[in-house]
Amino acid sequence: MMPPRVFRLPTRLTTSVFATLALALGACAQPLTIAPSDASTVLAKRSITAPNPGEKGTHAVRFLYYGSGKDRRRPEYRDSITYRTGTVDASPYARMEPAAAKSRKKYWGYDNTAFPLNARVWYPEGTGPFPLVLVVHGNHDMTEYSDPGYQWLGELLASRGFILASIDENFLNGGIRGENDARGWMLLKHLEVFRALNDSAGKPLAGKVDMSRIALMGHSRGGEAVAIAGAFNRLPAYPDDATQRFNFNFNIKALVAIAPVDGQYRPAEQPTPVHDYSYLVIHGSHDGDVSSFMGLTQYNRFRFTRPGPEFKSAIWMHRANHGQWNTVWNDRDNGDYSVRALQLKALIDGEEQRRFGRVVIGGFLEATLNGRDEYRMIFRDHRSAGDWLPPTMYLTRYADARTTMLATFEEDVDVSSGSVPGVRLLGDSLSTWRESDMPSRSRAATFRSNAATLGWNNTPVGKDTTAPRWPARFTVSLSDSLSRALSLTPQHALLLTVGTTDQKPGPRRVPRDTSKRDSTKSDSAGKATPPKPTAAGKSSGKPPKDTVPPDFTLELEDADGRVARLPLSTFGAVRLPIESYIYRRRGRDKSQFPTLAEPIMQTYVAPLAAFREANSALDVTRLRALRLVFDRKRAGTVQLDDIGVSRPQ
Repeated sequence: MMPPRVFRLPTRLTTSVFATLALALGACAQPLTIAPSDASTVLAKRSITAPNPGEKGTHAVRFLYYGSGKDRRRPEYRDSITYRTGTVDASPYARMEPAAAKSRKKYWGYDNTAFPLNARVWYPEGTGPFPLVLVVHGNHDMTEYSDPGYQWLGELLASRGFILASIDENFLNGGIRGENDARGWMLLKHLEVFRALNDSAGKPLAGKVDMSRIALMGHSRGGEAVAIAGAFNRLPAYPDDATQRFNFNFNIKALVAIAPVDGQYRPAEQPTPVHDYSYLVIHGSHDGDVSSFMGLTQYNRFRFTRPGPEFKSAIWMHRANHGQWNTVWNDRDNGDYSVRALQLKALIDGEEQRRFGRVVIGGFLEATLNGRDEYRMIFRDHRSAGDWLPPTMYLTRYADARTTMLATFEEDVDVSSGSVPGVRLLGDSLSTWRESDMPSRSRAATFRSNAATLGWNNTPVGKDTTAPRWPARFTVSLSDSLSRALSLTPQHALLLTVGTTDQKPGPRRVPRDTSKRDSTKSDSAGKATPPKPTAAGKSSGKPPKDTVPPDFTLELEDADGRVARLPLSTFGAVRLPIESYIYRRRGRDKSQFPTLAEPIMQTYVAPLAAFREANSALDVTRLRALRLVFDRKRAGTVQLDDIGVSRPQ
């Protein structure tokens, strides 16, 4: 057989072809677009005086492996273990098709009836006992092992007096689905390993582990797995097969979810219910894998059923991606295809992203496992951390078990009712007032949480367009009995969660003065100006986009009618929605997502003492009303959620 004939283009023509292709590809790529940052202003002043929780502590760091001692693919868990563990039968939770099970057993040397309990452990030198933290990776190429990727956390936390174990669940990675219940269950089986390590003399961590102070942390699918583990920890049996009995009941205090998915597993076909832990979830705006802040759905249904020290926080970090929380994954959210598909130049530096992780995770664990309440301020108002944080933009949510929610907009279809008896909601001169489920960035998906949408336009219309208009307002009124029951003091704080939009309603209708009506003339002077026609001569039907952040005034009124007023911006930055372009291809973001700015809301924590400083005569113990007065810009629209008062720690 003759070798195939090879045709070669002339060099000049070849160069021309490649130049044309390069131009075509360049034309397909959108220019690098990054929203301008206000970090130099917002993070200009740090108010926390405690040591930076993201910096290494004083403990010398020690390290060990534990594992099966028989692992075919992982020599560290075969040849380097300090403590030998058994295997567990995960087949009720990790279900696989026969072909997938066969191929995976061929690779790993075991199947889902004999999963190993492998981990790498960083721990402080000393007698302890030390709080225990487990971290678990999410889904990735099962042959590119993910568990070494949290060394940056292990070394930090061990130096600060925590034990951190990075759990190996790579055998659950790859092309299987519906396995997140197994990921969560495996975490609890690892806690059983630590109980044995701690309780038996002569074992490497004997007496060093404080099993009364435990936190679970997970990334991606592992982020959902920690919520599942939190639910399983308190259940008597597996929800999908009650013949599988549980008896865990560990003293887990806190859960941390890093860029998690949600709903991959649904116990008994219900969203995973979790309550009465402290909970932190973080997510990046440029996540090329979990491109919507899915962890907010778990955050929204996280409940506190009793007073206590627990709190929850959600933090959105501008320009962070999915993979840089794990040094094995880094910026390859879509694997090798990431270089062509994702706008990698928009990402914050990986070490800066992990610096943020060190601060917020370190601060969260200090607050929840060590009782260091001074670090709680990071989550109530991230401006308090100032220069500890990388200079980018953040949106934060916060609530705690000491908060009485006055209005969550979840309870019924009456827009005037609050969430506790004695609360009424009143609107005055609003252009828009409705309650609805908040959409996420994913098409046709929501955060499964209702909020109120409030729009206003104080523009004068009609004959006299110079007369000032009564600004629109929204009032949360409290009955006298509720005000007494709350036992408010200046040490309490008002919490309200606000989402901004770039929508501006048209001028509102002015009531007609019927006493001066002339029946021979049109009454059009009392009507709002119709929308301006588009270039085609047709009304666009959409309100114009706004360019000014919708700040407004918070007004408190006591039972004697005394008021104190402060701008919302006193308690945090008020921004227009922050647009994020994740993909390189021109137009891909607009076709992929219904909005370029995911509607992430911001919780503002307003101490009542600040209003007392604004008006010393205000009697906060007899609070009668909280009022949102839309007087700081002429027109705008905001979303409002989770209004409450938080008792002092």
